[in-house]
Amino acid sequence: MTVNTEGYESAVARYFEAWNATEPEALTKAVAAAWTADGSYTDPLADVRGHEQIAAVIAAAHEQFPGFAFRLTGAVDGHHDTARFSWELVNEADGSAPVAGFDVITLDGEGRIRQVLGFLDRLPGA
Repeated sequence: MTVNTEGYESAVARYFEAWNATEPEALTKAVAAAWTADGSYTDPLADVRGHEQIAAVIAAAHEQFPGFAFRLTGAVDGHHDTARFSWELVNEADGSAPVAGFDVITLDGEGRIRQVLGFLDRLPGA
């Protein structure tokens, strides 16, 4: 399967929409729009599958970092059904970004995320 650049960028935009949703209903809808029903999210701190568990990980990140938003840094790169991109978690009040990472996503034929493998490049106090 080949996804064009717009397909990767669209999938990543939906991914960030989910990560930046703070209201429960918006989060539920955004996760369902971004991931397949059996989609997964794995990083050094989480290994979850399914919309409910993914939404719980996102909600926990917002509890830990209130007033922060996830932002894409740089371009989305991809081939076949896989894309990669870097991001930062930005404090919307002062612009600081204490957390940064790099994610690799695998998409289904509809452009929805089947799998996320996340890497944390910068953590507070690390």
